[in-house]
Amino acid sequence: MHAEDSTSSTAQQQQQQQQQSQPSYLQRFFTDQLKDMYYAEQALLKGLEKLKNACSTEELEDAFEKHRRQTERHVTRLEKVFKLIGKKPEAKKCEAMDGLLKEADTIINETTEGTLTRDAALIIAAQKVEHYEIATYGGLVQLAITMDLDRAAEILEKTLNEEEGTDLLLTDIAESFINVNAEQEGGYSWKKEEMQAISNAF
Repeated sequence: MHAEDSTSSTAQQQQQQQQQSQPSYLQRFFTDQLKDMYYAEQALLKGLEKLKNACSTEELEDAFEKHRRQTERHVTRLEKVFKLIGKKPEAKKCEAMDGLLKEADTIINETTEGTLTRDAALIIAAQKVEHYEIATYGGLVQLAITMDLDRAAEILEKTLNEEEGTDLLLTDIAESFINVNAEQEGGYSWKKEEMQAISNAF
């Protein structure tokens, strides 16, 4: 073998070894999303406290408190996943969560304290957060499975299931009594307006 061939072969081997020691693009994205959610969950802990203090019904207050305790576990689980992939837990600013929590603050400021209308609005705000988390955790579970991170996928799926459960609980609270009673708070029913519009259309 010529010296040039030997040098070329060695360089290729070194390049391959270097590539193998570097995380793949998908691994980097997965880690980035973990950082995103690590920030989001910690921000949500503060947000849920505000939501709990702003609502007027005991059922909704209990739901927000239950989810706050769940969120504490979600933070711990994310730390476990970081450890499984050999990374230090790190938060990256989540613009989406910040935006959703800012919207919740706006709802609190623009609705009347002690009304079921505020509670109905807070449920919608909270469910927007849930849907964001469900989408993100669902994606993280699938990525973990793709990369053969079975234990990480299992941990993340626990959180996903709890997020879905919270979303269903909030829907149940809204449909059971809050939305119907909120509709009676001032003003008049739009049902007549709707029926008149339908009648005029035909």
